[in-house]
Amino acid sequence: MAAEIDEDYREPPPVQVSGLVTRIDGRLIHDDLNLTVRAGEILGLVGASGAGKSVLLRALIGLDRPHAGQVRIFGRDLFGEPEAELRDVRRRWGVLFQSNALWSNLTVRENVAAPLFEHTKLRRAQVYELAALKIALSGLSPAAANLKPGELSGGMQKRAGVARALALDPELLLMDEPTAGLDPLMAWQIDSLIFDLARALQLTVVIITHDLDTLFTICDRVAVLADRHIAAEGTAEALRSSPHQWTRSYFNGPRGRAAAKAADRGKAALGASARETRA
Repeated sequence: MAAEIDEDYREPPPVQVSGLVTRIDGRLIHDDLNLTVRAGEILGLVGASGAGKSVLLRALIGLDRPHAGQVRIFGRDLFGEPEAELRDVRRRWGVLFQSNALWSNLTVRENVAAPLFEHTKLRRAQVYELAALKIALSGLSPAAANLKPGELSGGMQKRAGVARALALDPELLLMDEPTAGLDPLMAWQIDSLIFDLARALQLTVVIITHDLDTLFTICDRVAVLADRHIAAEGTAEALRSSPHQWTRSYFNGPRGRAAAKAADRGKAALGASARETRA
């Protein structure tokens, strides 16, 4: 009986996609796609170019209405409930787009403050105080807060995008290619930042990525989008033995083998970083 009560009161998963069908200009992108993201995990979403990963992300944040199926975020049906009733759930996620989507005419501080001005009734001083905290969490210096995106390096722009995604204290972070275009050292630093933030803030994170180092080192689980649906799921290491051909080839290619070999060192470094942070 106790087990039944626990089940009844269990929190719904942060993300639950059921039977999703998506078409663009008559072309079928997703067909009966099902995906559940568990609370507290870092999930990597991988697939060939054009497989529909970014289209799926747009559905997860309510920008593109699917032709069929259901998208539930924290148990709320994004396309089946009145918009007025979804305002609270929309504040529970943050998004980092591949282009960072920073406003070029605003400083970093103003970019990070914008969601707070829009969605809260805090005083101006409080907003900028919180923006400074998010900027610090992203690893940017206080001086960077006064710069505009065009004055930042690629890695600094990513960090500014992360800071803005964290503005409203989300429980779910959705990230589109966070390490794309970065050199290996900066990509590692962004991976470390994502891992540290996820653990420290108890975030659920969904990362769209082609970066095998990211998939092997910081992702708890990986979902493979192929053939218009989720074709395989599991740890990056387990997917090396997947019966799905594209998945097996992707994770066992030269770069996949190198990433798998380096993963233990990367995880050890992340563990040391986490211990230093706690100390």
